[in-house]
Amino acid sequence: MPDLLVKLYDLEKLDISLNLPEQVSIKRPIGPEKKAVVEWVEKNFGKLWASECDVAFSKTPISCFVAYLKDTKEIVGFSCYDTTARGFFGPTGVIEKYRGKGIGKALLIYALKDMLNVGYAYAIIGDAGPVEYYQKIVKAIIIEDSTPGIYKDLLGF
Repeated sequence: MPDLLVKLYDLEKLDISLNLPEQVSIKRPIGPEKKAVVEWVEKNFGKLWASECDVAFSKTPISCFVAYLKDTKEIVGFSCYDTTARGFFGPTGVIEKYRGKGIGKALLIYALKDMLNVGYAYAIIGDAGPVEYYQKIVKAIIIEDSTPGIYKDLLGF
């Protein structure tokens, strides 16, 4: 998959209304929640994404957001940035049961707005799976000749 580029300074021009289900909230986790969040990511999305999520907790501010159910505090999705390289968005994921409800879009927007607020003008979405989704939601632009990109030659995988 190619890498994508997002103009963060243009986010306000986009229709990024967030319509989360009433029972879902999004927050930036804090240090004591690290183990629970990273273990949840590994269980649901694998070791690679868990490793990147772990890195997000070493940043100031923590560069991770989680979507969770208000009543049970069960995590249903996450997004990170600055985990593989500076300026990179991802990884991000929502468990299957909660997909298609606007949670992924909200997690994307929370992370991208935070990137803008900490000083980035652009975000790179590395090895973007759903290219058309990112193009539609945030007008992402394909970066030509970006495959295989930064993720080539990963050790141990």
